[in-house]
Amino acid sequence: MSFSVQGKTAIVTGAANGIGLAIARHLADKGANVMCADVDEKKLAEELGDEHEDGNIRTFAGDLRQRLTIANLVSATIDAFDQVDILVNASRQLLLTDAMDVEDNSVQTLLDQNLMTALHLTQYVSKRMIKQAEDQEEGQVGSIINLSSIAATHIQPELMGYSIAAAAVQQMTRTMALVLAPHRIRVNAISFGSVMSGSLRDSVAENREWRDDIRDHTPLGRIAAPTELCETVQYLAADSSGFMTGEVLVVDGGRSLLDAVRAPAH
Repeated sequence: MSFSVQGKTAIVTGAANGIGLAIARHLADKGANVMCADVDEKKLAEELGDEHEDGNIRTFAGDLRQRLTIANLVSATIDAFDQVDILVNASRQLLLTDAMDVEDNSVQTLLDQNLMTALHLTQYVSKRMIKQAEDQEEGQVGSIINLSSIAATHIQPELMGYSIAAAAVQQMTRTMALVLAPHRIRVNAISFGSVMSGSLRDSVAENREWRDDIRDHTPLGRIAAPTELCETVQYLAADSSGFMTGEVLVVDGGRSLLDAVRAPAH
């Protein structure tokens, strides 16, 4: 099986910075056509404005919590590249939660941003994938990749909303994998930790102790660059993972293993 994404068309959300930007550039460098979507139009222009005029990158700015915006994103992708083969739901938000504050809306906000946006995009894009493969009798029709977090299984009270949304994304991944398998569309997720996302970069810039704590609790002893997720995304997008669906791959430098070590054996 090939690891190539040459000639495929991908939509990557959250593509104006951090992990989403790294993934978008990586897929483009590997020969894919990439529609880079983000709510931050200015940042998209700063990062990708000079790259998309004559190449295989296009940009789309809009609030993907709105279904009309999602429909317009899919239409813009078809207009630019005629098809869509890969969806990478990399747009995420991180907020702290006060679990005892009845006025705290962070759980709902993060479910809307991190779960519902990914779900609605999956629904719209998969329908397009099914339509464009009506005359395709065999082979992979599409690959959808959701970015989640090890927070889905790690208990930190101040990250309750983020953890709930991350766990929901993983369960959505498994469910949609079953729904879309008959259409030969695969749905997988990457659960990552100790990776320098845009939100983590901003946080540790103001709190060196947090940076050191993350390193100390990561067996490989460092925080990974966003680019270190890109090859995993490419693997899930390519035919090389053609018999894999409904899986959640953990990329965290071994951090999740520490919980297993601490847990009592039974």
